[in-house]
Amino acid sequence: MKRIFPICLLISILMITLTSNIFASSPNQQKRLLIELHTSSLAFEEELTRDFPTVQILERFDTLFNGIAIEGKTNQLERIIENEEVKQAYPIMTYSVTPENLQLIETADLPASKDEEQSPYTGKGIKIGVIDTGIDYNHPDLQMNYQGGYDLVDFDDDPMETTPEQGMPTIHGTHVAGIIAANGVHQGVAPDAEIYSYRALGPGGSGTSVQVIAALEKAVNDGMDIINLSLGNHVNGPDYPTSVAVDRAIDQGVSIVIANGNEGPDDWTVGSPATATDAISVGASTQPYQEPMLLEPIENKTISLSPIANASEWNLSRDYPIVSGGLGTEPIPDATGQIVLFQRGEISFQEKMLQAEKANARAVLIYNDSDTPIEAGMESSTSTPAAFISREDGEWLLAQLQDQPNLWLSTTYLNRDNEIAPFSSRGPVTANWKIKPEIVAPGVDIISTVPDGYASLQGTSMAAPYVTGVLAVLKEAYPDWSPAQLKAALLTQSEYLPDQKPVEQGMGEVDLQAALETPVIIEHSLLNLGWMDERVEQRTHQLKLTNLSDQPLAIQFDRPFIEQGVRWTLPESETIAPSESSEMEISLTIRPDQLESGVHQDYLTVNINAEPYQLPYLFVNQTASFPKIAGFEIEPSLKEEQIYHVRLQLAEASERVTIDLYDPVTFTYLGQLFIQEEVEAGLLEAELDLSVIEPKEYYLMNVAVEKDQQTDYFQQIFPY
Repeated sequence: MKRIFPICLLISILMITLTSNIFASSPNQQKRLLIELHTSSLAFEEELTRDFPTVQILERFDTLFNGIAIEGKTNQLERIIENEEVKQAYPIMTYSVTPENLQLIETADLPASKDEEQSPYTGKGIKIGVIDTGIDYNHPDLQMNYQGGYDLVDFDDDPMETTPEQGMPTIHGTHVAGIIAANGVHQGVAPDAEIYSYRALGPGGSGTSVQVIAALEKAVNDGMDIINLSLGNHVNGPDYPTSVAVDRAIDQGVSIVIANGNEGPDDWTVGSPATATDAISVGASTQPYQEPMLLEPIENKTISLSPIANASEWNLSRDYPIVSGGLGTEPIPDATGQIVLFQRGEISFQEKMLQAEKANARAVLIYNDSDTPIEAGMESSTSTPAAFISREDGEWLLAQLQDQPNLWLSTTYLNRDNEIAPFSSRGPVTANWKIKPEIVAPGVDIISTVPDGYASLQGTSMAAPYVTGVLAVLKEAYPDWSPAQLKAALLTQSEYLPDQKPVEQGMGEVDLQAALETPVIIEHSLLNLGWMDERVEQRTHQLKLTNLSDQPLAIQFDRPFIEQGVRWTLPESETIAPSESSEMEISLTIRPDQLESGVHQDYLTVNINAEPYQLPYLFVNQTASFPKIAGFEIEPSLKEEQIYHVRLQLAEASERVTIDLYDPVTFTYLGQLFIQEEVEAGLLEAELDLSVIEPKEYYLMNVAVEKDQQTDYFQQIFPY
């Protein structure tokens, strides 16, 4: 029997917020800290060795991050972080949480390998760093290709996935590694690539941004060709520290592939570090699939179904009557051959399913108790088909049951084309208005390795390693190509998905064989044209086309649809000789007042030897409905009590930013902690001194951003 553990996951980088002093323990207890420095790490180490000879230096960082990791007694660490050269200190946390239940796929239930033409390239000799939750390097499908790595959680050379004995166990990094380069019963995209594990996320899959940056540095210094990061946060901006570190790593000659996030389908949901300018940011596609829907035949009413993680998939093939189970708090009568409808609330989905299974129900529907969408799931798996429906549809079914107790429902199946997965985060990026993702890959129902077996997961976390594997194969075929050229080849030959916007798919879905055989690479293929609000705005964009074939390439642009207020100036037709390159300039002139405000995006078509290639473009006219504060984090200082560090990602330049505190219960005004005039777009960092505020267990922070006589607000309760 096939047993699957489904999950929608993009590991979050969590800034650990502490509600108590991390040194609140025995002064002689050993602790570890990651310290960010103002001075060079070597100079600080000399002073540290002199003043604290028993403190152990675990690791030094000086490429992407300036700092050291140390271990010592708590009373020593308290004194060390008071040094004026210490910029910030980050605790290396220990977690103790309940292990997660994992249902595995039996080996016999793994799908057979596809009968495709074998490529001579398998990623052989390519070094790939996986920055994630660690890797189960004892898995038989990964043992051969695993070559080492580093643990940035425990600071040792053993980057194993978290085990139940250590806290909440993880599986994510092993699954990602298997997609890239499993070589056994399961085959990855690049089965001969070398895999290195950099464990930056600990028990439960959480860690700090600094741990991720430190892992990046280790991977770069270890000589990785490609680095995969199937992780991210909710900060939609290009200059968040992890995004900046990624771009610096790419400057060192490393290709970096990053999952775009699972916050779709809304726009402006891509998070750092996928917002990094030069990274390959990856969204998730579905592949062709069948979508089940319910039909009530009397009223001809269709009802959309959403999956419930760990429940058996909805696979009904005939009509069934439906009965109400209420909230599921009370036992329900025998429901043999019936669908039981529950309302969400009071008890868990797991408990509702248990009530239905005791009544021998054929299937279960649970309807939302609010209009806010959720990702539905349960702690452990069940064999009963179940699905989640909207509040509106659930209440409609209840109303129908009152009039006709013998209500029956049919299940129909819609054949869906390959499209962008609903959960896949969309762009663009605030502040620089760039298109992300740049490419998409399969990210739904992806079977790969996990500790002790195999499982099917979904998310952009699964799409990114697919692209990483493709990149490894391409790197083997073209070892002298730069990261920019490798990226350009992937994007040039991606498959454009009709009816999908640039901020959903970028250039389209990755195509390995087409990339290997590409006759041309188009560098700078995404036309990021920026913000426009002057009386007349003009933008130019430089493309570089390189002919890799032994035949001339005829280049011709199609004229785009004529729109009032928009004028394109496109390159003249030309022919590029073999092994030659051509720089081509595209110009756009607009009159903002003649256009609707908001995001304008579409595709330009360039024909290369009569083969069409779609080039996405995007610009923002005057304004758009983007979040004015595109990211927010607050963390306590470990150096000074009542001092908090705040990071705000401002989407646009503002006339004034203020931060005020209120009592979260009475809303009594407690005081203003920050005010700054004429603030540029991007990352704003501030230090808040709460010692001047009346002490409270919790505070309500109100951030006000003012521009053009309009004020936008953001509220946050803290400590969390």
